[in-house]
Amino acid sequence: MPDLLLELRSEEIPARMQRKAAGDLKKMITDGLVEAGLTYEGAQEYWTPRRLTLDIRGLTARSKDVRDEIKGPSTKAPDAAVQGFLRKAGLTDIAQAHTHSDPKKGDFYVAHLVKPGRSAEEIIAELVPATIRAFPWSKSMRWGKPSAKPGSLRWVRPLQSILCTFGPETGAEPVVIDFEVDGIRSGDTTYGHRFHAPDAIKVKRFDDYVAKLFAAKVVLDAERRKEIIRHDANNLAFASGLELVEDDALLEEVSGLVEWPVVLMGEFEEDYLQIPGEVIRLTIRANQKCFVCSSTSPLRGGRTDGSGGGHDTLDASVPPPLTPPFKGEGNQVALANRFILTSNIEASDGGVEIVHGNGKVVRARLSDALYFWNTDQADLPDLEELRASSDKFGLDLAKPLDQRMARLDKLDVTFHAKLGTQGERVSRIATLAEELAPIIGADPAQAKRAAVLAKADLTTEAVGEFPELQGVMGRKYALLQGESQSIAAALEEHYKPQGPSDHVPTDPVSVTVALADKLDTLVGFWAIDEKPTGSKDPYALRRAALGVIRILVENGVELKLLPLLEQHDGLVGKNVPSPSDQSAGAIQTIGRAIASVFHKGRHVNQNSLDLLSFFHDRLKVYLRDRGARHDLIDAVLATDSANDDLLLIVRRVEALGTFLDTEDGKNLLAGTKRAANILAAEEKKGTNVADAVDAAKFTLLQEEALFAAVNQSEKDAAQAIQRQDFSAAMQALSQLRAPVDAFFDGVLVNDEDEGVRANRLALLQRIRAATGQVADFSRIAG
Repeated sequence: MPDLLLELRSEEIPARMQRKAAGDLKKMITDGLVEAGLTYEGAQEYWTPRRLTLDIRGLTARSKDVRDEIKGPSTKAPDAAVQGFLRKAGLTDIAQAHTHSDPKKGDFYVAHLVKPGRSAEEIIAELVPATIRAFPWSKSMRWGKPSAKPGSLRWVRPLQSILCTFGPETGAEPVVIDFEVDGIRSGDTTYGHRFHAPDAIKVKRFDDYVAKLFAAKVVLDAERRKEIIRHDANNLAFASGLELVEDDALLEEVSGLVEWPVVLMGEFEEDYLQIPGEVIRLTIRANQKCFVCSSTSPLRGGRTDGSGGGHDTLDASVPPPLTPPFKGEGNQVALANRFILTSNIEASDGGVEIVHGNGKVVRARLSDALYFWNTDQADLPDLEELRASSDKFGLDLAKPLDQRMARLDKLDVTFHAKLGTQGERVSRIATLAEELAPIIGADPAQAKRAAVLAKADLTTEAVGEFPELQGVMGRKYALLQGESQSIAAALEEHYKPQGPSDHVPTDPVSVTVALADKLDTLVGFWAIDEKPTGSKDPYALRRAALGVIRILVENGVELKLLPLLEQHDGLVGKNVPSPSDQSAGAIQTIGRAIASVFHKGRHVNQNSLDLLSFFHDRLKVYLRDRGARHDLIDAVLATDSANDDLLLIVRRVEALGTFLDTEDGKNLLAGTKRAANILAAEEKKGTNVADAVDAAKFTLLQEEALFAAVNQSEKDAAQAIQRQDFSAAMQALSQLRAPVDAFFDGVLVNDEDEGVRANRLALLQRIRAATGQVADFSRIAG
């Protein structure tokens, strides 16, 4: 079985695009081969900064003949029908067709068509150029003289050569699949390292290709390049009595910048270690793509206190990025004044000049970072202009972070055009946090103080340079100015969790401010009708809702959302510009925001109900990811009580799942569904159902027993639900199992006596009502 080797060599591909591009190449080529009728045993993609490579093993040499039958008209059909059949089948004469017989329909024409197979070489010669032209780069370019022509090739960087060989794994020489793409003709030639081995290399098959590339200073396998960098970096650090601070995301990026990794160590002055460790790491990482090292000495100024918070951009139209994952964060580590870089060449001087050049840039960047760090702790020059903002928020202008919050308000930085400024938003969050604090168990004064300072670091120099550090710097500056540990932690943790794997804050103050921040975002964007649509969620509202769910559920917080959403919607409305300032479309949006509906005995804002429904949708996803059955979730949400307390919903689903796994649960489910089905059928026919059960109309012991059991179970279940003991509620319902079974075994519901029948149907209604306190059993499968 022959193998296919394909290499597309170009100028340097951005590191962030390489892995996906190699995967796209594999999928497009293998899908095309299979669609053309070929099979293969295995395929593996590879990439370096200058090439995408695909190795396909055991490819069939030719596609199979395809046989098809086209059924035609009766042999007695008019000539027009016969001619139409000939055109459809591609025949020139009816004699080329066959005649088949059917016992019922008689004789009819059939065309037996054979589409001959094609050679793999022919298929590949068509498929590869088509793939290259249709390649899904997120960004691409045109170059050279051909770019002036319409339809010229677009590629991420100028494409330089195409290698395409096809042949047996061993033995005979492989052939070159000949084709051309915009003047670039395929061949069996590639090139090694740009500086160490720039000459052409002729290759045959994959093993030969890999070996010759390695001899030409190119490590084809990205995972091997990563392992070389990791191994050598750890060894260099160890040799200096240090430890490498591992960073998987940076390792992935650096491996995409080099074809021949050479790991070197540089250093900077110890004075820079007074800068927080996160700032040092991001400075060196962002500007020079270098790793940092930690020492085993006692902690100094540059230490790591946490993993970095979420992000709150000054412009809410841009969703914040996630903080790069730094391995080992959360531990107290002291950074050393060393950094590790990865070069793409083996320098004749052992890398001395490379290290020197990188060191100069690192020192310059750290000098800037030290300036940012010192400036952020100094007084602002315009303090007198900040008095009004200071008084508004109760700030102490003797403290640097308070000054930054006052400036944020004074500058009237827009959060969103329809939701007011950052200062107005902070005011809303602080009000909500103060209200939430007693529910969470936090000190209201601390919660309000933390909420007021939560966005203050947005105007600091450090966060201006590294937005990834918002929250992290707030925590550090808060501790420096003497804030409590809880308030300082809240400044960092109120952004969390930022995803399903991010940790959830547990400190009561952090929990309070995190909830207030996320609820304000959700209520605000619902008020202006900026909701997620399809796959689009520009303001990360799904993530915010999941964050609220995880905070409430994983901290065991009982919170009725609907009154809170409604109340905060009114607060948000104060910051929405008046209709006179809006376009007609925006006026309609505000009209929708204040529309209300009659819900459970009172008028409720429609936006609040819509947002609660959105929470339910996110809760379903959250619970399904934790293994809960979707039908149980729907059954619990269908009940009228407590569907705005997300924690209680989760507890009900868990208790219901446990109950239905028992024999009593399974049998009660069957009985309840039978009762519901009978009721539904009779209600559809218009059969009379009594308003209440009349014990005087019982004629059988089974009716009396079921009635007594329903009364007791309904009472016990209601009391258990009142105590939020859902396991006890399920236990109460389980007492219905035997009476329900006995009732259906010995009682005919549709009795001839209309009064008896109506009374028995009312008894079935009581079964449905009793179980409905916990869940709508009709929605449960089984």
